[in-house]
Amino acid sequence: MQARKIGAVAATAVAALAARDLLQKRHALLRNFPVVGHARYLLETIGPELRQYIVTSNEEERPFSRDQRSWIYASAKEENNYFGFGTEVDVEHVQGHAYLKQRTFADALPDLHDPQAALPSAKVLGGPRGRAGAFRPTSVVNVSAMSFGSLSGAAITALNKGAAQAGSMHNTGEGGLSPYHRSGGDLVLQLGTAYFGCRNEDGSFNLSKLKDVVAGAPVKAIEIKLSQGAKPGLGGMLPGAKVTQEIADIRGIPVGKDCASPSRHTAFWDVDSMLDFVELLATETGLPVGVKSAVGEQGFWQELATLMARRDRGVDFVTVDGGEGGTGAAPRMFADSVALPFRMGFSRVYGTFAELGLTDELTFIGSGKLGLPENAAVAFALGADMINVAREAMLSIGCIQAQKCHTDKCPTGIATQNPWLARGLDPASKADRAANYLRTLRKELLKVSSAVGVAHPGLITPADVEMLNGDYEARPLAEVYGYQAGWGELSTQLAKEITALMTEG
Repeated sequence: MQARKIGAVAATAVAALAARDLLQKRHALLRNFPVVGHARYLLETIGPELRQYIVTSNEEERPFSRDQRSWIYASAKEENNYFGFGTEVDVEHVQGHAYLKQRTFADALPDLHDPQAALPSAKVLGGPRGRAGAFRPTSVVNVSAMSFGSLSGAAITALNKGAAQAGSMHNTGEGGLSPYHRSGGDLVLQLGTAYFGCRNEDGSFNLSKLKDVVAGAPVKAIEIKLSQGAKPGLGGMLPGAKVTQEIADIRGIPVGKDCASPSRHTAFWDVDSMLDFVELLATETGLPVGVKSAVGEQGFWQELATLMARRDRGVDFVTVDGGEGGTGAAPRMFADSVALPFRMGFSRVYGTFAELGLTDELTFIGSGKLGLPENAAVAFALGADMINVAREAMLSIGCIQAQKCHTDKCPTGIATQNPWLARGLDPASKADRAANYLRTLRKELLKVSSAVGVAHPGLITPADVEMLNGDYEARPLAEVYGYQAGWGELSTQLAKEITALMTEG
């Protein structure tokens, strides 16, 4: 009898816990996996102790270490994101580790007490080419391209609302502009090789449809995707089973039929025709137009810079994606071994334009694990004007790095179209976390800028960073990446403008 009573009490407690998990909206994992989901949080709590004896250190996990994930989680929740008792990095022996050199004195410093951590771009996007829709982005940290289809509608909604709260922009990804992107955030519309949302029945580009899309949404710029870090130079196939009525309506494709994304564009076939296409889009929409690409052979970039040196045509921005592999599902070979890592790729692209004196005439955007302050600071030192965050933004809304993005079985409802899993993600609460993370990253960049003695991260230069090169030796960043004097720096006029903007009042 006593055992039955205990069993009944236990069953009631479990049922009550299950009901609570199903009704709460704070944790998507618990909504999708009531009761048993608590085991994950228990293991996470004792994770440091387990790893200390039988697994790995806090710095060894990939693609994001536990320390990196913990910093993002704490930032998103507005919790204490400091670390105590010193670094776990072997600071004298980690090859390639970057060190920023703080200054004792400074002429102008940013305001570190602004609760919104406003951090506008040092450049006016589209300004040098006189685009009608040229503007100064209000945030140097923005949400990178992740399509509806690869991410759930709930995740897209959360990211878009979070971007709106933080004053950041949100890139639609190549899957088209969905209703979930219309949650308040300013957009960068991405055009991939399949031209989803603005295509004809045969898959060719349709300018009229593009203009309709732009006119009906808060699109601030257009990005032509040439390739991405996850699978550069590779097309894709969306199986017919995944082409629901909703996906079909958004992308402009038939329901239930396989849809191939070509590996190359059909609206242009070389750099010269690509620039004609860029100018056509800019003229017809008035918006700044740029390209996104991972970096492989250099001939493309050299020809682009050479043609832009004539100053009659040109892109307004270049988004350089690291070849380390990101959110997109990809063959292991492509994630591991195709295209250059971000720092190598970006420095080569930047240097190609710097050699021709063009770096002030376009905005450089970096992407590839730059949502961590130390990586972002190095990107700015190399000449980036803004950064895009993808996986870090996913982590901020609850991603646990389960690495199931390609299986449609994401346990937190982010990278899936499974209705049961997606329902676990509450867009309203996760939007707040995304906004908190974006603001916190900007604050961290302001702190780093202040330590270096400048008013804006765009004023951090290669001279402010050294890279560890073996035991007890470091090399200047400029030397590591072959930068010449003045590369990675804003012009005097741009430096004065952004310093005044950051220190006025």
